[in-house]
Amino acid sequence: MILVKSAAEAVRQISSRQRVFVHGGAATPNTLLSALVADAGRLQDVELVHLHTMGEAKYADPEFAKSFKVINLFVGSNMRKKMIYPNVDYLPCHLSQMALLFKEGSLPLDIALIHVSPPDENGICTLGTSVDIARAAVDSAKVVIAQINKQMPRVQGGGEMGGEIHVDRIHFAIQIDEPLPEDKPCELTDIHRLIGANVASVIDDGATLQAGIGSIPDAALAALTGHRHLGVHSEMWSDGMLELIRCGAVDNSQKRLHVGKTVSAFITGTRAVYEYIHNNPHVLQLDASYVNNPAIIAQNPKVVAINSAVEVDLSGQICADSVGTRIISGVGGQVDFISGASLSLGGRAIIAMTSRTRDGKPRIVHLLKHGAGVVTTRAQAHFIVTEYGIVDLFGKTLRQRAEALIELAHPGDRAELERQAIL
Repeated sequence: MILVKSAAEAVRQISSRQRVFVHGGAATPNTLLSALVADAGRLQDVELVHLHTMGEAKYADPEFAKSFKVINLFVGSNMRKKMIYPNVDYLPCHLSQMALLFKEGSLPLDIALIHVSPPDENGICTLGTSVDIARAAVDSAKVVIAQINKQMPRVQGGGEMGGEIHVDRIHFAIQIDEPLPEDKPCELTDIHRLIGANVASVIDDGATLQAGIGSIPDAALAALTGHRHLGVHSEMWSDGMLELIRCGAVDNSQKRLHVGKTVSAFITGTRAVYEYIHNNPHVLQLDASYVNNPAIIAQNPKVVAINSAVEVDLSGQICADSVGTRIISGVGGQVDFISGASLSLGGRAIIAMTSRTRDGKPRIVHLLKHGAGVVTTRAQAHFIVTEYGIVDLFGKTLRQRAEALIELAHPGDRAELERQAIL
């Protein structure tokens, strides 16, 4: 590893028309990215590939379109208004399969920009809050450039699926001492709490949880404080899960894999989360190709996958990554965990959502919007939850599904859905 004096010097290793992986989530290497944007004048057609990032993402602004192109594997809130094709694009892929993009040559990498914890006495850094697909990127890239941050948590997870990186694998590095970006918990409304209670009603003690970030997952987790012996095997977790760990609801004692460990591929949240995971032997971060593998997920008992949706049609088709043709997130790990939970003994695959959007539009619809992506097919759909109840679509015909889903819709939408439905 060559330590350089500045981020500007580090990014000079990047040349025009190279493909660059960018570490994501709370591990977004913003110091390196700022230097790269400042150096944009000498670069053309540098392709940046990443999951959701945190920060300004100025490289995706139209003024830098000749310098940078962006491939989003998941579209975060900082990128939604910047999806200006073809310079800023989206590549749909299950999180469990994204490592193959790098390893099997669909997206060969020239450079990996990563954000790591300081090396220990043996020269080993960790990928900290985000192992996810960064592990595969580090293994695949020709050149690895790191920002080594004193404030990046050191997170457990060794071997080829873990986040440990020896300094010999890093070619160029800078040293920084900066706080990580934070995701603040969402405020929960009465409707969110009703949905959370409905979700909690089908979760048993001893279940293994997967839940994302946002109001609905937070509400579901908040309703589980009275449960016991819960486990965590999730693509990610945040402050809502931390509260369950601290109150004793989560002890990871009933899992079959990694007993006693809270397992994930990435973590985001507030400083409290980052402090909790630092050097914590009970927290394990591993490659998403392992964490999100349905065959791995299904080995744990009573897996409960809690995910959300943009809209659900009356046949059970679930759109979760777009509003019509406008991409707002990504496929992510929803299907991975729905599949794993469905195969788990006593598992529950749950899609939870408000019956209407913030601007009053229905989420349960006769037909998905024109151009909407079906992330989870009707054959994969199981439990659907709104503030008006919960229904399991598994084993139901199209007619039965329509009848059941109409009962979950907002009362103001039901008459129109009954008129449109073929019952």
